[in-house]
Amino acid sequence: MTRLQASAVEARLGDRQVLWGVDLDVAPGEVLALVGPNGSGKTTLLRTCYRALSVSGGAILLDNDDIHSMRRRDVARTIGVSSQEPVAFGGVTVRESVRLGRSVQRGWFEPFRSEDDAVVESVLARVSLTAHADRDVATLSGGERQRVSIARALAQKPEVLLLDEPTNHLDLRHQLGVLEMLRELAADGLAVLVTLHDMRLAAEYCDRMAVLHAGHVVDVGTPENVLTPELLGEVFGVRGVLRSVEGRRVLDLLGLVHE
Repeated sequence: MTRLQASAVEARLGDRQVLWGVDLDVAPGEVLALVGPNGSGKTTLLRTCYRALSVSGGAILLDNDDIHSMRRRDVARTIGVSSQEPVAFGGVTVRESVRLGRSVQRGWFEPFRSEDDAVVESVLARVSLTAHADRDVATLSGGERQRVSIARALAQKPEVLLLDEPTNHLDLRHQLGVLEMLRELAADGLAVLVTLHDMRLAAEYCDRMAVLHAGHVVDVGTPENVLTPELLGEVFGVRGVLRSVEGRRVLDLLGLVHE
């Protein structure tokens, strides 16, 4: 399986530098949560990892190969992406939209095969969309479209999976379902990098966390090592304590830090 690394990555949005010397390592078999306050650079970093945004310094590596030296098609075959605000085009069913994820595994004019259909039906079931397979994507709720985006990424059969706020728009049941699915995918050998706003979900479901603040990675490690009262106060401006309850990590948020 494939390892994703960011090495001394810097990135700009227009004239503004957003990332400063970021190092990150996402190994096969783990879920790494990218967390930080709004505007810290989480989505920007994720976009550099699948070549949607060029780096201005450093490199993004797939098993030591710089993705900018690879063919775009090879990058797309290796990395699956689910964006934060998936676009909904009318006139396309859920099944057709998810099937597009299989395109990277086929030649430009090569037709879809029965094994492609089998993959599509499998991922539709995995994200609880089988009952909506024949609906127009444009008629779905925001949460349902989010699950379509995740299913399309999974249909690629990637080795690295990047997800930008995959629990956005989802009700609590589907939030937990998506995060449990990410744990299962990691157990199967995928390297999973996910941005999350909900620190409590990140603490419970992710193997490691990387904390971004003002474009810098300020800490990386297990939730137990990262989510100290000091870091929660300095980076997020909240008081909190991480504890274990019956083998589960539970982050108790106790209010704001008042100066």
